[in-house]
Amino acid sequence: MQRFILVLLILFSACKQPEEKQNVEVVPVEISIKAVPKLDLEQANLLAALPLHCINTEYPNKLSQTLGGDEDLKSPAALHPAFYGCFDWHSAVHGHWSLVSLLKNNPDIYNHKELENKLLHNLSKVNIEGEVLYFSGKYNTSFERTYGWAWLLKLAEELHTWDNDTARILEKNLQPLTDIIVEKYIEYLPKLNYPTRVGTHSNTAFGMSFAYDYAKAVNNEVFKTAIETRAKFFFLKDENCPMSWEPGGSDFLSPCLEEAALMKRLLPLETYKTWLDAFLPQLKNKNFTLETGKVSDRTDGHLVHLDGLNFSRAWSLNKIAEDLPEYAHLKNVATEHINHSLPSIFGDSYEGGHWLGSFAIYALNSYSE
Repeated sequence: MQRFILVLLILFSACKQPEEKQNVEVVPVEISIKAVPKLDLEQANLLAALPLHCINTEYPNKLSQTLGGDEDLKSPAALHPAFYGCFDWHSAVHGHWSLVSLLKNNPDIYNHKELENKLLHNLSKVNIEGEVLYFSGKYNTSFERTYGWAWLLKLAEELHTWDNDTARILEKNLQPLTDIIVEKYIEYLPKLNYPTRVGTHSNTAFGMSFAYDYAKAVNNEVFKTAIETRAKFFFLKDENCPMSWEPGGSDFLSPCLEEAALMKRLLPLETYKTWLDAFLPQLKNKNFTLETGKVSDRTDGHLVHLDGLNFSRAWSLNKIAEDLPEYAHLKNVATEHINHSLPSIFGDSYEGGHWLGSFAIYALNSYSE
């Protein structure tokens, strides 16, 4: 018995001995930021050709319209005098945004005056009145909610921030439609009990990001507050977003990254870093990688969405890394995504060509924001 107690005492004593400290050398990971793709004048001229090719191309056309009677059976141009081209309404809207963005940032772009005149013709006061009339109809009050709404507000923001006489005319012409979309957004957000977390048009975080950018640009505090309040209600407690589930086969947005980019707009930096560490902890790893979306058939309108995913991932990653040096490595991932898809969109089939240029431009612009 005494020997047994002695053994126990020895074992207990051994357990109480302090552990030896191990000298582990921490080797910092050196991150070299790759050269980012530039939206130079040559690139701008190439990208301008994409929306020019489609903003007045009426067919083929996907109307996404609810018919209230025979009287609603009209041509796309009759229903949407301003935004009838580029296959669908939202693509026509961001096709016009593309031209505004390119003109604003590249004053020496080829056929500058011709592009301005095209915008003045399409976004005339009369044409926008026709668009307002459509949104005032009984059966299409939720038309293009919220993806098309978001791009309309992005167009309005781009005009508002462009110091140009033509921009003032266009902004004034567009204002009645802009006001309707803002009203609809403010009315809709409190009624939305659950966010839509998908990689396509109805993604709630994407729409709120563009809406917030507009509200901030024009100092609309009521609109800003409406977005901030609902975004925090939806997303503030989110953790461990399942990036491994992305992408879906026809995604052009990343649900996880769009949400992270939205919250970056809304939260103070230190609060955001804590939130991001819980939401996407893997992003802080300097060796973080993300496989680019691969398109197997460029003539398939849904499969080609994955090129859009590469561009939208890039703009989200750049937004996340903005003012956060510890996340600078994400810019390399963004660059890889843009470089993967950018060469494919020139000379592309209409399935991708009618919209991918806008995504490419916004992604390229995200390096300078």
